[in-house]
Amino acid sequence: MFAPAGDRRPLFVYGTLMFPAVLTVLLARVPRMEPVAVSAWRAACLLQRPYPGLVPDPGARTCGQLLLGLDDAEVAILDAFEGPAYEVGPLVLTDGRAAFAYLWRDLTQVSTQLWDPQVFAERHLVDYARRCAHWRARFAAGRS
Repeated sequence: MFAPAGDRRPLFVYGTLMFPAVLTVLLARVPRMEPVAVSAWRAACLLQRPYPGLVPDPGARTCGQLLLGLDDAEVAILDAFEGPAYEVGPLVLTDGRAAFAYLWRDLTQVSTQLWDPQVFAERHLVDYARRCAHWRARFAAGRS
């Protein structure tokens, strides 16, 4: 799903992957991160889900983090974690740099509300990180 090995652009993250607790569970480390933003994309609440989806919105600006230095194994983990509900697509950051992001596919599941990382951190992060740990254990078991 992600960029071919020879085309390793940074990954723009705008939701749960901005949280070091989630990255640590999934990747066993926190990659180098830089605060960045994109225009014309919105981190939208999704129906019945604690995580967001990035969807086109001409008037929006979304802040997030740029993950740098991901290796092929980490990309494979993130691709599997995000799954088929997302597609990887290129975008241009507000500073002009190119990046990839996981873009939400099913617009029928998108709310008009903006996803709030602070609300997620307060209400869902601990349980979400625990669920990520269970997913990661199953993923590792399936690869051995």
